[in-house]
Amino acid sequence: MDVKNKVVVVTGGASGIGKALVELFAAEGAAHVVAADLDGDGAAAVADAAGPSVSGARLDVTDEDAVRALVTDIETEHGPVDLYVSNAGILFSDAPDWTVISQTNAQWRKIWSVNVFAHILACRAVLPGMIARAKEGAGTGFLVTASAAGLLSQIGDSAYSTTKHAAVGFAESLAITHGDDGLYVGVLCPQAVDTPMIGEARESSAAVDGILPADEVARRTLAAMRDGAFMIRPHDKVAGYFQMKAADYDRWVGGMRKLRRMQMEKTGRPI
Repeated sequence: MDVKNKVVVVTGGASGIGKALVELFAAEGAAHVVAADLDGDGAAAVADAAGPSVSGARLDVTDEDAVRALVTDIETEHGPVDLYVSNAGILFSDAPDWTVISQTNAQWRKIWSVNVFAHILACRAVLPGMIARAKEGAGTGFLVTASAAGLLSQIGDSAYSTTKHAAVGFAESLAITHGDDGLYVGVLCPQAVDTPMIGEARESSAAVDGILPADEVARRTLAAMRDGAFMIRPHDKVAGYFQMKAADYDRWVGGMRKLRRMQMEKTGRPI
């Protein structure tokens, strides 16, 4: 999957990984890139800075009608969407008491809607057209931004880890079900990235293996897409951790409990 001469949508495009992907795709010759974000002003600012091949749009990724309307508008003005990057995501920690039940029902529903169900809504809007064009030989694709937390779990972020596991599962089902239709499917699973989401977690267990700049994550992501990779892990150590977890799941859980204890002793909080 490449982006040259493609029409691309990137949700969560006003900042972080989304912004970096928008900028890179434009620089690599995409026909048009739409930076879509709940922060419409931020998306517009990214578009203004990135050049004439980029436009910004306000989008609530949990609103199915809004997602469909955006896709319709894009396809009317720029042509069929070739690549949809379902990147928008949110995070709630287990604060204040650091238990798995500390978050409210409303928080769980919101994070589920953004981190999981938004991918499904996006697929409903673009998948039929993408599959039809892929069968005709066009390069079409769908990229889900999940997280290394969706492979390994993130201490102190129960809802985030749960929903990112679900996002990985959905991407895997999408690839299995529609890969033979010619659709490229990828899932992006980074560890800590220098974005607004990392917030105060720069010294936490989430950043134990270092923090990658967003533009470096974007470059590694595009390189993996060009190679046709499904699983995209910009941080080199994640593959090894995932193998360790699969080899001895009980030992892995025990090691994560130890890491949590050490972090609690160090800072009084697990993240």
